[in-house]
Amino acid sequence: MAFLIGLFGGMLGGFIGLGGGFVMIPAMVDILKVDQHRAHGTNLVTIIFTGLAGAIAYGLGGAIDVTAAALLAVPAILTTRAGCHFAHSLAEWKLKRYFGYFLIFMSLLLLAKPYLPRIHGLETGWPQAAVLLSTGVFLGFLSGMMGVGGGIIMVPAMVLLTGFTQHTAQGTSLLAMVPIGSVGAYTHWKLGNVKTDILAGMIAGILIGAPVGGTFAHYFSDGALRVVFAVVLIWLGARYARAKEPLDGSDGATCAP
Repeated sequence: MAFLIGLFGGMLGGFIGLGGGFVMIPAMVDILKVDQHRAHGTNLVTIIFTGLAGAIAYGLGGAIDVTAAALLAVPAILTTRAGCHFAHSLAEWKLKRYFGYFLIFMSLLLLAKPYLPRIHGLETGWPQAAVLLSTGVFLGFLSGMMGVGGGIIMVPAMVLLTGFTQHTAQGTSLLAMVPIGSVGAYTHWKLGNVKTDILAGMIAGILIGAPVGGTFAHYFSDGALRVVFAVVLIWLGARYARAKEPLDGSDGATCAP
């Protein structure tokens, strides 16, 4: 079952430029009965492999900007650990709700892209670098907190603010996930939030699925990819936003060491 989760998550992750956590985290929780915190930490380990496999597929199609990936990843590495520790201290239901609200907001923003005025002057040079660096600071914390690769931040930021095409934004996002996921995975492992016995099966599925998804993405237009990306995020966001507080009023949080 872990292999099938990795295969499906890798295919969708490669297709829309995410780490696949939007599929694999719920699947680990609902099917494999992994607790939410460990699902987040385990997913960060798999993101390393999703990013590598997906980035190779996008790179072969010429849809990666290595400089942009570095500008995103460097500041993200510095804030990922803080996000991991914050997630470790949060109640599970709160973690789900925050994630759900954020996903819905970002998907609506992306759907509105064709109707938003273009922000000129951010497409090249230092203005573009400043946007990417600022995005990296926030996405690193989010990645560590939510157990995701940060594509839900990187892709919209690159498409809406810096003039990247959807394909290049997704390929660049996957490449940046590799160092970001590595730092987050190590931190969650130190906190005891990685379920090691399912990793082999999930990684095997990802290594097959991510290149397939990344290659398949080249057959779709920017507009179609953007809609698919947004619809998936709205579905997941609504699911997470309905998380309920325990009836006994317990917080369910764990304290970070």
